[in-house]
Amino acid sequence: MPDYPQETRRLAPEANASRQRHVSLVQDVAERITHSVSQVIVGKRNEIRLTVLGLLSQGHILLEDIPGVGKTMLAKTLAKSIGCTFSRIQFTPDMLPSDVTGVSLFNQKTREFEFRAGPIMAQIVLADEINRATPKTQAALLEAMEERQVTVDGVTYSMQDPFLLIATQNPIEYEGTFPLPEAQLDRFLIRIQLGYPTPSEEFTILTSQQYEHPLTHTYQVVNVQELLAAQQAVREVYVSDEVKRYIIDLVNASRQHPDVYLGSSPRGALALFRTSQTRAAMAGRDYVIPDDVKALADATLAHRIIVGPAARIKDISSHTIIQDILASTPVPGASAWQ
Repeated sequence: MPDYPQETRRLAPEANASRQRHVSLVQDVAERITHSVSQVIVGKRNEIRLTVLGLLSQGHILLEDIPGVGKTMLAKTLAKSIGCTFSRIQFTPDMLPSDVTGVSLFNQKTREFEFRAGPIMAQIVLADEINRATPKTQAALLEAMEERQVTVDGVTYSMQDPFLLIATQNPIEYEGTFPLPEAQLDRFLIRIQLGYPTPSEEFTILTSQQYEHPLTHTYQVVNVQELLAAQQAVREVYVSDEVKRYIIDLVNASRQHPDVYLGSSPRGALALFRTSQTRAAMAGRDYVIPDDVKALADATLAHRIIVGPAARIKDISSHTIIQDILASTPVPGASAWQ
């Protein structure tokens, strides 16, 4: 048994050289991407690492915050740092589903219908201001997000690997926006909020953009093969039965909490499971500990919870509920800390 800290020894696996190689690969890829994006996005290292974590976990990312804090720039910089095809969809209220998925057009020469792929068929897709589109257009993303395919005129077209949708949205209180339906929110692996920069960070932003934008000096740091290998390596991270039960306990607690109208789905448990594996690998561990789960519970579960009407009146948010659940749910291995 390796020399793990006492409180995590029961949750750690036997030494495995192959698993350690996988962890090293994930660490290397994550650090290269994080460093590249950090050259453009100032002072948001935790949020950048969360975004990279979502990418390596093979899940879609929702960036939610007020306009102008760098949501779109974060997505564009991430895409530019990876050797993948990239497209951007600027959502507007008059956009149609076919503007997203593509359309079949009749070719007069060949006398056959030809599929003209829409922007969703890229590997990295930026859905900018997704909540400005009508629910009908938003629904065009559901099949692509979950099944990684689109169906147009009865014909199904598969997406390329890797496929990542990064959506940005302004808070729904702003005029001219349509709230994302629960079925679509549930398909996002994590939700990230950037927030305002500090005065010193804002000073750095002004200085760095005086003559040209730092994005012009962003180059590819990871190729597709490395990214796919890192995504697969994440799955090799060991998760003990105790940690799995802890994840299930947290998700079940979200369904039974008195302030919750609708708790997290099983997809939420899978999201917390996979992101915990990725966080462990990015930290250099080949096993998951409860701290990994606790650190990602808010990002993976909060947007899947619908707060009850009475709780909303009291200004209780899903973030508050998650913190309450974390505080009241027993942690595996806690007896070793006493």
